[in-house]
Amino acid sequence: MSTPKIKGIVEEMVQPYLDEHNFELVDVEYVKEGSNYFLRVYVDKEGGIDIDDCGMISEYLSQKLDENDPIPTAYFLEVSSPGAERPLKKSEDVAKAVGKDVFVTVYEAVDGQKEFEGRLLSFENDELVISAGKKQHTIPYAKVASARLAIIF
Repeated sequence: MSTPKIKGIVEEMVQPYLDEHNFELVDVEYVKEGSNYFLRVYVDKEGGIDIDDCGMISEYLSQKLDENDPIPTAYFLEVSSPGAERPLKKSEDVAKAVGKDVFVTVYEAVDGQKEFEGRLLSFENDELVISAGKKQHTIPYAKVASARLAIIF
């Protein structure tokens, strides 16, 4: 079974529980590392997520996965916080990040660059405006390859 299909099935299984308990699904990964497969589910909530939250979600999802058995190979299930540098996967995530520090990569150069790190000033009309040092960069959302929150020292 393909990784995108597994991700979709897992998202469908866990989303009702997350909605009921006011959690946000940030991402699902199904990856092979060495000889092992890992199913990683990243969740968050207002004020942050703790180990007890992760445990409850893991128990729920583990039971659902056992009932439906959608993944043919053995794997390790991990439920965790996306961390301080959480990915911004959807446009809604980018909109929530306005005013925060971000790291953005683009598919093709904008202002002669393919990487931007700085304060996200706005996200309007499908364009990100990032302040990096004394420069501002306007980046079309369609050109964004990846985006995440950043911790800038």
